[in-house]
Amino acid sequence: MRTSLKLCGLTREADVVLVPPGGVAGFVIGVPSSPRNLTKEVAAELLDHVPKEAEAWAVVVAPSSSMIHELFDEVGVDRVQVYGGLPTDLEFLEIHHLVPSLAVPPAGVAGEPPKVPPAEDYPRLHLDAAGDPLSGGSGTVTNWEICAQIVDAQPGRKFTLAGGLVPENVGEALAAVHPWGLDVTVGVEREPGVKDPDRVRAFIAAVEAYESTHG
Repeated sequence: MRTSLKLCGLTREADVVLVPPGGVAGFVIGVPSSPRNLTKEVAAELLDHVPKEAEAWAVVVAPSSSMIHELFDEVGVDRVQVYGGLPTDLEFLEIHHLVPSLAVPPAGVAGEPPKVPPAEDYPRLHLDAAGDPLSGGSGTVTNWEICAQIVDAQPGRKFTLAGGLVPENVGEALAAVHPWGLDVTVGVEREPGVKDPDRVRAFIAAVEAYESTHG
C-alpha cells in the first residue's frame, strides 16, 4: 500500500503482527480511561513483535517531558503521538519525533480548522475528532471537509487521518481527504483492545482497492 496504515490500541502480540509493511503499530500508554491502556513495561514487550518494516508509536495525553524521555529511551518507540498539551522542554530530536493530534470538529459539525504547528518542528501530524477519543476509541467520524482543507493547505505534510474509519467508508475517506496515512482502532475490533483479523484484512483490501483505481 502507498497509504501508511496505523493499527492503534494494540494490546496483544497476535494483533501487533497484523500491522502491514510500512505501517504503524499504535500503543496507548499511561491513559487509564482507555480500555486499551498499557503500562510502559507491557508496551516494551509488545514492541518486540512489531514487524521490522513498521514503526511503533506511543499514544499519550498531555505527557510530561520526563514521560517523553522514558517512552523513547526505555520503551523504545519510534514516535510519540500526543493528544492535548505538548511539553516544551525537549530536545529537537524528540520534538521532531512527536506527532501532535489536532482536534477537528466531528462530521456534520461546522467549525474552524485547528491551528497547525510548524513543519520544521513536527513533520507528521494526526487528525482526529474533537472530544475524548482515547476513552473509548474514536468511533466518531471526523469532518472530512475540514480535514481536506488542512491537508490541501499544507502540501507535503504527512497527515494521518483518524476517527470512525471502517472498511466500509475508508475509500470514501481517502477520496475526500487524501491523507498520507490512516489510523484505525474501533473499526477493526472484535471488542475493545482485541482486533478482528478479518476486519483488518478487509480494511487493507479497501485501501488497496481505492489505490488501484486512483493511481
